[in-house]
Amino acid sequence: MQTAESTPWFGRNDSEIAIADRYRLLIDAVHDYAIFMLEPGGLVASWNLGAQRIKGYAPDEIVGRHFSVFYTPEDIASDKPARLLETAATDGRVEDEGWRVRKDGSRFWADVVITAIHDESNALLGYAKITRDMTERRRLDELEHSHAVSALVQQARENEQRRIARELHDDLGQRLVALKMALAQHQTELGTALAGPLRHTLTSLTEMASQIDSLTMSVRRIAADLRPSLLDDLGLEAALEWLAHDFERRCGVAVRCELDAHALEPGDFATTALFRVAQEALTNVTRHARALNVAVRLSSDEHRCCLIIRDDGVGFAPGAAVRPDAFGLLGMRERMVQLGGSLSVASRPGAGVTITAELRLPVEPHQVKRRLQR
Repeated sequence: MQTAESTPWFGRNDSEIAIADRYRLLIDAVHDYAIFMLEPGGLVASWNLGAQRIKGYAPDEIVGRHFSVFYTPEDIASDKPARLLETAATDGRVEDEGWRVRKDGSRFWADVVITAIHDESNALLGYAKITRDMTERRRLDELEHSHAVSALVQQARENEQRRIARELHDDLGQRLVALKMALAQHQTELGTALAGPLRHTLTSLTEMASQIDSLTMSVRRIAADLRPSLLDDLGLEAALEWLAHDFERRCGVAVRCELDAHALEPGDFATTALFRVAQEALTNVTRHARALNVAVRLSSDEHRCCLIIRDDGVGFAPGAAVRPDAFGLLGMRERMVQLGGSLSVASRPGAGVTITAELRLPVEPHQVKRRLQR
């Protein structure tokens, strides 16, 4: 077949030559799309710079070869190239997405449109084929999908932790209290019934009562670590205050809270994520910072929410490699990214660490689910 590139200059007037030249210049100027012609049998008849950039072939390497060279062995085995041409010839055009193969054997995700070209008598002259490399967009879609899946898994885990924490606090905790009361009653009754010299045997009951007290405190601590009831009952600010006071009591590190988010209603996803970031940040202070003071600041407006945790510990050098076992930091960042937010870490030796978590508001479960369905 003849194309604008192959039609001889003689036999055409100046107007036709000008139009053909402009057409060729237009096609060659497009670098983001592979635009080329196929003969009716599928042989490549023309080649633009975009096709060379995307597929890796120079014009003299590909013109005259069958276009099935761009397809994977799996597609060739299923006769996909021929089926696409047949559909384009029957329906006028066909669209397809799938893996294609470059000259060097690497694969890319392509969005393809094949359009049948006919003359005035409806005879098939060939096909126009337009291909766009969509690999990067596919990777971004897959990444967003994985974040959405991870967010839903995270939420399911939080719901399960909430259930277990409630059962520990309400069921097991109440049973321990009842056991302590029953033991105290028996201790009183035995103290009355036993003669004086035998009362020393009640010491074991006193020790049992002390062990029950310790067990009750452990159950409450485990339940609070799983998910503090304050987070669900009174909200993020109350939960952060409890977390700061508990950390101060256990670790002996002074914590200053600045919680200016009285109108904050970020939703359950965001509330949980921000609390977990604060919880993990304080855990890192205990493990690594050797700090004397920590500041926790929460602020928000109708569009965004910002949580900052700053310590005066040893810090680390900017650009220092993240340890392979630094899952806490990775987990904090993942929680923010899942919800469309961000997490940054700033530090320098001797100047402590500042962790900043930001979220755009509102963040609701249905937004995450919508990302998952796309």
